[in-house]
Amino acid sequence: MGRKFKATSTANAIPAAALYLRVSTGRQADSDLSIPDQSRQLRSYCEAKGWSVASEFVEPGNTATDDRRPAFQAMIDAALAKPPTFSLILVHSFSRFFRDQFQFEFYARKLARNGVRIISITQELGDDPMSLMMRQIMTLFDEYQSKENAKHTLRAMKENARQGFWNGARPPIGYKIVTAEQRGAKIKKRLEIDEETAPVVRRIYRLALLGEGSTGPLGVKAIAVYLNERGITTRDGGRWGVSSVHHTLTRTSYIGEHRFNTRHFASGEFKDETDHVLMPIPAIIDRETFDAVQRLMANRSPRTMHSRYVSGSTLLGGICFCGLCGGAMTLRTGKNGRYRYYTCCSYARTGPKGCGGLTLRMDKVDAAVIDYLENRFLSKDRLTDLMSNILDQRDLWIQRRHDHLGSLRKRATEAEAKISRLYAAIEDGVMDASDPQLKTRLADLKSARDTALKETERVARAIERLGPTVTPALLEQFAKATREMLRNEDGTYRNHLIRAVAQRVEIRSRNELNISGCRVELIRTLATSNGSEAAALVVPGRAPEWRALLDSNQRPLA
Repeated sequence: MGRKFKATSTANAIPAAALYLRVSTGRQADSDLSIPDQSRQLRSYCEAKGWSVASEFVEPGNTATDDRRPAFQAMIDAALAKPPTFSLILVHSFSRFFRDQFQFEFYARKLARNGVRIISITQELGDDPMSLMMRQIMTLFDEYQSKENAKHTLRAMKENARQGFWNGARPPIGYKIVTAEQRGAKIKKRLEIDEETAPVVRRIYRLALLGEGSTGPLGVKAIAVYLNERGITTRDGGRWGVSSVHHTLTRTSYIGEHRFNTRHFASGEFKDETDHVLMPIPAIIDRETFDAVQRLMANRSPRTMHSRYVSGSTLLGGICFCGLCGGAMTLRTGKNGRYRYYTCCSYARTGPKGCGGLTLRMDKVDAAVIDYLENRFLSKDRLTDLMSNILDQRDLWIQRRHDHLGSLRKRATEAEAKISRLYAAIEDGVMDASDPQLKTRLADLKSARDTALKETERVARAIERLGPTVTPALLEQFAKATREMLRNEDGTYRNHLIRAVAQRVEIRSRNELNISGCRVELIRTLATSNGSEAAALVVPGRAPEWRALLDSNQRPLA
């Protein structure tokens, strides 16, 4: 009896409906007429059916491929209440509710269990099995159409990036968005270097490569502390953290290669590198500096070189690799330790199937490397030839610093002149000193002036610290002092000096070794030396305060 009475009561009640209005992007919400038109049509439909409108939920700029929508979740919470405040959810089409067939059916059945139906005013269906099947076909087609649209949109955006145009979102620090050209109604935009924030990026790379004063290269945490202590903020005015510094140091955008389409939108997972699109933009950092920073960061990782190699007795430990498979060459002994060998770790671990393997006597390999460094690499002619191009770049860098210094001084002078004009206007009675906008403007100008003056002092100190120009005579002094210091008093070699001038030794065969290094690190070594003493070489090492946790030991760029 209770059931019959309840059914009769429901039949006589006026159904209440919730209206759900959605557009896909914020731009549509701001400039389109879709939401007002949806609201008008849904209300007219309710009026024709004799239904009341209980609520209206508006989603201005959210995709229907997932349920991460605030208004949608608020509507679902209201519909699942006991009892619900409405019994119908009205949409213009099923695609407004969901463009994922599985998720649509999941929520439709969940709502149905609480007595709430979903109705499309442009796709009217009943409750019979045929109507249910038609709804499933429609939502499946909506999902397919959504994926096709996304595919074509992504293809257009990738081509846009290949042509050097910006697709949207916030630019990396150091860049600003500018209008490039107009094609029909569309305005194409590009990235340009922002001279207000680009110096911060250059300073971060300089700190990572050279450090400040006599500190030597700084790690990501030390750089974050350095910036925060000096009041250098992020673009949003916040404090620098380890992750933001690491991201800046590993982002290829700063060498003119901005990567687009690197992650999956839904999951956030990285895509395969073949899917990435390199967008050409102006470079803030030269490639040699970028590569040198990546090597320094990689050398700090225990995956690359354990601390025992820095202070251990193995001369080439941590920098010697097999030329066949790329694996590290490890120490092996024979005859109860009387003989020591470099052996391919892949061969030692997995046998001939892993790698053909090379095993060479350690004393012969060490002697060959030392002989090359002493007699060929550290010759004046060889060093002059290696350094010619990078010395030209150094001169160019100095010129850019002087130009930047002039620009900063001009900026400080202009801000000071504007402040003086404002004070003069107050004295002449043209402006009211109590005007809050005037106070804000004065504060902004003083901040701009003080920032420019501080940056002027820093750039001037950086130019002074460069010291004398690296001349052939200085190169000869450096080579002579380094040769003398390669050997200890007992005749053994100093492995930390080897690593300062050579970062990788590849054993390609029993008669062929390949020794490689970085010219940027070589100029850094020369710049931090006293000209006649090689003891000033900056040697990669392990500081006691080095942290092994992920938040302070970000993985270097592969």
